[in-house]
Amino acid sequence: MTQHQIRIGEDDPFQQDGEDTLLQAALRAGVGFPYECSSGGCGSCKFELLDGEVENLWKEAPGLSERDRRKNLQLACQCRARGPLRIKVRSSPECRPKVRPVRRSARLVSVRAITHDITEFRFVTQRPAEFEAGQYALLYLPGLAAPRAYSMSNIANSDGEWHFQIRRVPGGKGTDRLFNHLQPGDDIVIDGPYGLAGLRTQSARDVVCVAGGSGLAPMVSIARGATQAGMLRERQLHFFYGARTPHDVCGEEFLRALPGFGESIHFHPVVSQPEDAATRWTGATGFVHESVRRVLAERLPDCEFYFAGPPPMTQALQSMLMLDYRVPFEQVHFDRFF
Repeated sequence: MTQHQIRIGEDDPFQQDGEDTLLQAALRAGVGFPYECSSGGCGSCKFELLDGEVENLWKEAPGLSERDRRKNLQLACQCRARGPLRIKVRSSPECRPKVRPVRRSARLVSVRAITHDITEFRFVTQRPAEFEAGQYALLYLPGLAAPRAYSMSNIANSDGEWHFQIRRVPGGKGTDRLFNHLQPGDDIVIDGPYGLAGLRTQSARDVVCVAGGSGLAPMVSIARGATQAGMLRERQLHFFYGARTPHDVCGEEFLRALPGFGESIHFHPVVSQPEDAATRWTGATGFVHESVRRVLAERLPDCEFYFAGPPPMTQALQSMLMLDYRVPFEQVHFDRFF
């Protein structure tokens, strides 16, 4: 296996093995390399190449601007070293992985529809499934050149179970493989965990989860993790789910299975397009961030927030919380995906 030495400034070097990207190598070594999506979209893992040569896996990745490219910046999630490297990046203790990511073979054991376009895929690995509630993994699917990032909906367990609640994307190559080609008994590779928006079990604040679309999975994981950790004996958890139509609403069945539903766990579905001939909707309408404001109002600065969903939703939430209500950045947790 080919190994290349990578050095950040004058820090001790780490090794990149095999097919790993520079970012994967750094996180496997326990380096606090900044990142979010791991797929070239967010730009959080930019670094300056000082010495050496890299293989660029996606030259047109949207996470880099033309100005970035002129400054010789690269994306660690889209680069592999071709030899020894020296790079410049501002590493951070907050980005140091609590659970270092590992590649492992996984077998699909069951598939279950949750809504008309969201399906739960359950995989099992031989070794325990170790991750923080709210994190994601990279799935290497047959026939695709690059992995796809999906969040786990369950919590860490010794049985090696990895559950993913995935929304079918029209024209999406990843979901086409999952929904139309993968069958129970088939094997893939799971690499993880990744993500910086994991559950903060030490926080004494009430927990607020906000999900939209396929953002359901990590928020269900957060709710399950908070319950398992005993956090809800003295705190409240508010779970908001934003859907386009009543037909798209989901999540309540998973929360009802948790102790404390209706007492310490509260489900708040909201629909932006309530005109659905098949379903009469009498619940909240509008955008999900507006529902968060209506329900929690002046209590917002006293809560710990986790959210996942389409970029417009996460941007609206972040703006409302941090600009309108001055919620400290340290209380707002999400990973950007595009």
